[in-house]
Amino acid sequence: MFREAQKREIALLLIFYFFMAINYYVVLVIDTGVVRHKEAIFLNYVLKALLSIPIWWLFFRTIASIPIWKKILIHTLTLSAFTVIWVFAYHTICDYMDIFRLRGSRIVWDYYLAALFYIIQFGIIHLYVYYKELQEQQLITAQLGKLSLQSELSALKAQLNPHFLYNVFNTINAAIPPSAKPARDMVNELSDLFRYQLKASREERVIVEEELNFVRKYLDLEKERFGERLKYQLHVGEEVLKEKIPPLIFQPIVENAVKHGISPLIEGGEITLSVLKEGGSLNISIEDNGRGIGELAKTDLLKEGVGLSNTEERLKKMYGKGLELLANEPRGLLVKFSLPLTHVI
Repeated sequence: MFREAQKREIALLLIFYFFMAINYYVVLVIDTGVVRHKEAIFLNYVLKALLSIPIWWLFFRTIASIPIWKKILIHTLTLSAFTVIWVFAYHTICDYMDIFRLRGSRIVWDYYLAALFYIIQFGIIHLYVYYKELQEQQLITAQLGKLSLQSELSALKAQLNPHFLYNVFNTINAAIPPSAKPARDMVNELSDLFRYQLKASREERVIVEEELNFVRKYLDLEKERFGERLKYQLHVGEEVLKEKIPPLIFQPIVENAVKHGISPLIEGGEITLSVLKEGGSLNISIEDNGRGIGELAKTDLLKEGVGLSNTEERLKKMYGKGLELLANEPRGLLVKFSLPLTHVI
């Protein structure tokens, strides 16, 4: 089912073709004095539309992300191919079906008008696509500005009571007898979690090492609850520890794995977090061998886990691409995403 925007775009394209066809028809009538050129006009623009489809697919689907100067170079080749193929096909069909066409020295006008049509058509489409991208970018910028304001307000609110919380943690810690070392350690780790969350609310980027320490402390606290039912592995090379990333980007996904993947199983399971530097990106994967996704679609999974949906929205607004959710083998969920280093340095 086409969306309203797609229907509008198709309607505008049809209007463009109709306008060009009417203009060409009027020119033919004025030039020849004959009004019966409807078959020629129909064939003319049907062939142009058919030849335009693979070129549109090439530029706006296959090589949409390449630099504009490369697109211009490729356009010089596709323009020539479009013009020559259209003239050959148009003349061949016209001759076979005994439809009027230009002949003799006037054939040059078919080459000229086909090339001019190509330039006008794809020039307009490129302008329209760049306009849409600019509008989307402005919308994303506005949304990020709103999120930034909300984050600042959250940080201001958080500043009202951190000392109270730390004093409470210290009081609880002091009240626990020295013999209960595991309990004291848990209070210390919980205090560290709150301290890191406060820091994350004030900073746009943290280093990978800090984020991993936060995840490790969170999982250690969860292990106190789950015992041997919860295991985890962190596979992160030394070369990525000092790279900067958005704060609290791992933990919501890990928490989702614990809550929805491991917790429902009596035997529990294992979570593996991997961070790999490849080229100009950090490739992150977080997998579990828990309950799995069954027949759930991505939209259903995002609805099920608040951590997943929030992280998906956050990544899309920051980088234009969200999470990749896959079925882990033999069981569980695999979450993958990339953070371009050019954005986080």
